[in-house]
This record gives sequence, structure tokens and C-alpha cells, in this order.
Amino acid sequence: MNRTFQGSLVAMVTPFRNGAVDEAKIRELVEFHVTHGTDALVPCGTTGESPTLTHDEQKRVIGLVVEAAAGRIPVVAGTGSNSTAEAVDLTRHAERAGASAALVVNPYYNRPTQEGLYRHFRTVAEATALPIFVYNIQSRTAVNVETDTLARLARDCKNVVGVKEASGSLDQMTQVILACGPDFIVLSGDDNLTLPLMAVGGRGVISVIANILPRETAEMTHAALDGDWKRARELHHRLFPLARAAFIETNPIPIKEAMAMAGMIEPEFRLPMCRMGDANRERLRGVLKSYGLVK
Repeated sequence: MNRTFQGSLVAMVTPFRNGAVDEAKIRELVEFHVTHGTDALVPCGTTGESPTLTHDEQKRVIGLVVEAAAGRIPVVAGTGSNSTAEAVDLTRHAERAGASAALVVNPYYNRPTQEGLYRHFRTVAEATALPIFVYNIQSRTAVNVETDTLARLARDCKNVVGVKEASGSLDQMTQVILACGPDFIVLSGDDNLTLPLMAVGGRGVISVIANILPRETAEMTHAALDGDWKRARELHHRLFPLARAAFIETNPIPIKEAMAMAGMIEPEFRLPMCRMGDANRERLRGVLKSYGLVK
């Protein structure tokens, strides 16, 4: 069983300052995660606002995270696109930069068939030696990678090693685990479903809330991996209010606002992402106070 990519993998935010990527802050965040027990770094995913990064910025962020991690923990680079050629280019760059794996999202907007999805991911996988994680998130992309398609990819492409499952369906996640076998790595894409998924054989989470509570998120996943379900349940219950609050507006708005409240980053977004509404900001502040993250 591959144990490299399991536990708490953080879906890193991309900090901005005055409209530009804040490279110094990225380095700080990498150190924060290494120090606090995060198992792997995942830059340039949905939480990293990849749709509004230029390709040059995306490549720079991936390279910077790899450089700052310095081999201490793996980097799973977000390299997906709705253009297969662009996804291949970004994935090959991530490999050259020294990433440990790539996270490749469903092609969005163009709504490919299952055959198109299969050919897309297979083409990316065949263009690199990196392990590939399919990022299945129908709510963002309008397409679902069906279990049969995922099993076909796992069978035909030796470097398609897992999936970030953000379908919200524990039924589908269980089907994937059964269809793809024990070596296929199924990671939760929703913090509130991490423990339920791990109870049926999932191996961890690509987490939003680990951006601000990395140690507790890692401890919960490690307890589950060790079979300490009592401790894992306790931590799941502790983290659950934040997991819900992190999605009171579109991700990554709440988590970046939370990090800004805690003094970790500037509260800066790129349009069409924008600041949280006042009422929701106060709701979020109340949740953060319960964790001692703000006064």
C-alpha cells in the first residue's frame, strides 16, 4: 500500500498583496505547515484560486512551494485545465520543478463525455512520470468522473494513483474504493466528510481548514489511519464547526478571511472572488473565537 499521500494534505491558499502573488508569505505558509505536521502541500487548486492565476504565476507558485518545502514534505501540484494541452504543459512543468505528484481537475465548462474524460486524464498521465490524482468536483466543473471511468483509468494508467473526491457522496466514494482496489488512494475533498470517508477506507483529505488548523487536522487523520476511532471522532467533532463555516460563502473566500482575521495573510482576492459580506464575516469571527484563533 502506498503510504506517501495520506493523512492531511493542505489545499493551500494563494496569498496576494497589492494585486501580486505574495511570494514571501507563501514561504511563511510552507514553514507553518512543515512545523505543524501537515503531510503534503497542494498549491494551485481551487482553494489556491488557480482560475485567476496566469500560467506563468501558476508555474512560479508551484516552483516556489517545491523550493520552500525542500523535500521535507511532498508537494502535489494543481495542474488541471479544461484544455488537455494546457494540463499537459502545466503537469510537465510541475515534474521539472520537482513536485511529487499532480492534482488534475475535471475539465470544466466544456462538459466532456466519460470517454472524453478518460482520454483527457490518460493523455496527461502518459505525458509525465508523476503520480496523478484525479480531482473530481462536479459542483465546480459540471461533470462527474463516473466510477467505471475512474476504475478504467486506474487499470490502464499505472501513474493514476488516486482521486480527490469532492462529489459530496459517500456512496460514490465507497463505490470508488471497492472498484479501484486497496492501493488506489481516495482522499476527501470536503473537510466535513473526511472521517466518514476514512471509516470506509479513504486515506485522508485535501483540506481547506488545515490552512488554519493544520495540527488538529493532521492528528484527526492520523488517529483514523491508526485505528484510534475514539480520538478521531473527538477531533472530527472539534473541527466540524470550522468545516461548516469554511463554506458559508464560496471557497476560498471564508478561509482566506479567517486567515486574515488571524493575522496570517492579507484579505485579498482576485475578481470574481471578493471580500465576504459583513454578516457572514461576523458569523465566521464567532466560530474562530471558539477556537481561540481571534480575540
